[in-house]
Amino acid sequence: MQVNIHQAKTNLSRLIEQVGKGETVIISRAGKPVAKLIAIDGTPPPRQPGSMQGRIWIAPDFDDPLPESILCDFEGND
Repeated sequence: MQVNIHQAKTNLSRLIEQVGKGETVIISRAGKPVAKLIAIDGTPPPRQPGSMQGRIWIAPDFDDPLPESILCDFEGND
């Protein structure tokens, strides 16, 4: 289904209902498609522990205490 912006604003609730039934709505400006209204799959993919292995790096001192000078800045001490 394709609608113009005015129709989309006027009928947003109805369009969302259509999308919920599996239809895709294209919103156009001056006859040119500018946006697509689609349903969201409510189920996120399952987490994959270790999926970032080899793609990120954490410094060995990541959880070491902060240096005194930086800690003072965070705590507002002079």
